[in-house]
Amino acid sequence: MINVKLKVDLQLNKVSKQKKEPTEEETGDDVPVKRRGKIPRVSRLMAISIQFDQMLRSGEAKDTMHLADMHSISSPRVTQIMNLALLAPDIQEALLCLPREFVGRSKINEKMLRPMTAEMDWDRQREIWRRLQTDNSQTPDE
Repeated sequence: MINVKLKVDLQLNKVSKQKKEPTEEETGDDVPVKRRGKIPRVSRLMAISIQFDQMLRSGEAKDTMHLADMHSISSPRVTQIMNLALLAPDIQEALLCLPREFVGRSKINEKMLRPMTAEMDWDRQREIWRRLQTDNSQTPDE
């Protein structure tokens, strides 16, 4: 049997948890890299609501319990998400088209929309939506 000993000099650099944006030299571009921002959570939930509705209509999912099992979430949460599909089409479109967020929390969240989803009259929903938008436009940015 042969034993081999090897000595290795190893230097480990501490890795920063912050994501470093690539410099112009690293990207090879003369244009600085712009951050894209994140899609608002309520926009993602609206898209999921539409997807859940399509899955139920196509028969891919039998019911909300089946959806909950498929996506590992609770049945009440599926119902909350599905209720977004009860909003007027123009409100749904507005939620899907919200601008990307770069800092801080969203000014509009799903919990704010729950009273609106309980209202079956689309004209009344639109009134609530307008009020919600004006209330949030008056709050100062963080």
